[in-house]
Amino acid sequence: MQRMQVSDQDLQYFVNTVKSVSRYNFSEYSEKSLKRRLQKILEDYNLDLTSLLANLKFNKDFLEKIVKEITVNTTELFRDPPVWHLLRSRIIPRFKNNKTINIWHAGCSTGQEVYSMMILLNEMGMLDRAKIFATDLNTDVLEVAKQGVYKYRFNLGYLDNFDKVIKQNPLNFEEYNDVPYEKYFDIDKSKDTITMKKFLTEKPIFRKHDLVVDGNLFFAKFDLILCRNVIIYFNYSLQNKVFELFYNNLYPKGILLLGMHETILGPWATRFERLGQAYIKK
Repeated sequence: MQRMQVSDQDLQYFVNTVKSVSRYNFSEYSEKSLKRRLQKILEDYNLDLTSLLANLKFNKDFLEKIVKEITVNTTELFRDPPVWHLLRSRIIPRFKNNKTINIWHAGCSTGQEVYSMMILLNEMGMLDRAKIFATDLNTDVLEVAKQGVYKYRFNLGYLDNFDKVIKQNPLNFEEYNDVPYEKYFDIDKSKDTITMKKFLTEKPIFRKHDLVVDGNLFFAKFDLILCRNVIIYFNYSLQNKVFELFYNNLYPKGILLLGMHETILGPWATRFERLGQAYIKK
């Protein structure tokens, strides 16, 4: 039997219920994306909406589980190599004279972006001066990020990305840096794992953080904020609230990096100067 599609009203009931029994607020998430995820949850758990809402009201663990499933968690090592080339050639060198470099990964998911950044900084001789902060709404993915252990076979593409960003220079194809993988992570094919080295896993500060309701948890301003493939799930109004949060917590000339399909539209666009996927605070 085909399940009924999630209606606007169903979505409203879901959002209102979650909001009434927790601090989570999905009212300004993209409706299209939220409907798709809610539909999947109803199918996966074989529940109708009434049963789902009842469970959300009376079972806190179930609520947390559903919130984690509603939020998106896809990432990979050196995801979108052209963005990392931009970071390497045009963005990170701006901080070469800084005593400290404060970096915030907002919506860090399972942490591969955080490790990518530290590897790149280390190759550029700047890791020792960096303070790395990483946040996500989902505590399960934060635990994975803290451990720094990933599937090997599932993530073979990681190694291609590593080669493109760390070993090759797209501006000079004659240059090749023979950086061994084991400098940064151990590959165990029998256990199917890629494990980040201890000097990397010990460095970042990971915290649970909700971009919808939380401010800056770290009492620090930032040179670079990465928030890639997160705001695409927010509506226009919430996107602007998040841009305001980032703008207010960047140093002058600080940089916000967004995902490949994200852009700043509206009032905050004039406060930044654009450089590819990077936005420099005016």
